[in-house]
Amino acid sequence: MENYVITISRQFASFGRSIAQKMSEELQIEFYDRDIVEATAKRMGQPIPVISSEEENANVAFFRRKYPLGMGVSNIQDEIFEVQTNIIRDIAAKESCIIVGRCAGNVLKDHPRCLNIYVYSPYEVRLKNCTESLQMDLKVAKKMIRDVDKARENYRYRYCPEIKNVYDGYDIMIDSSRFGIEKTAKILADIARDKFMS
Repeated sequence: MENYVITISRQFASFGRSIAQKMSEELQIEFYDRDIVEATAKRMGQPIPVISSEEENANVAFFRRKYPLGMGVSNIQDEIFEVQTNIIRDIAAKESCIIVGRCAGNVLKDHPRCLNIYVYSPYEVRLKNCTESLQMDLKVAKKMIRDVDKARENYRYRYCPEIKNVYDGYDIMIDSSRFGIEKTAKILADIARDKFMS
């Protein structure tokens, strides 16, 4: 059977990553998220924490120290994006899989068998997820939701300028708070089976 790819973009604390993990169990295919960071670090010869913090947010002080002769932060972020783009395409060419984040839907827009999903939840639900499931302090939770959502939005605008808003480029958008992690994963896995296996 021909390879297929599912990409999942998500709001912070909507449990998109957990849903991707459950879908991978349902469909018996790999899902990639942190693995892409590790592969990027290896290809670039950088520590994993550096790639992890720089892929969405620029740590200007670090790169001023590391590149005192003026290599710009945006150049580093562009290099990370380019390396991750190549990794995502390599994975998609090799196997059926689920890829979380990193504008994978846009990176794979020419892939003939790709399903692009956006997972979201109302703000109040995400706040509750942060404080109850992720054990965050309320103030920290509010800041994380604001900062991570903004960082992901900026990342999308920078690397997918043709996508004008959060609704563009997706085949399915689903509110995970309506069904919970397991049921959302099952609904999406059933759609993928119908699309790619029937």
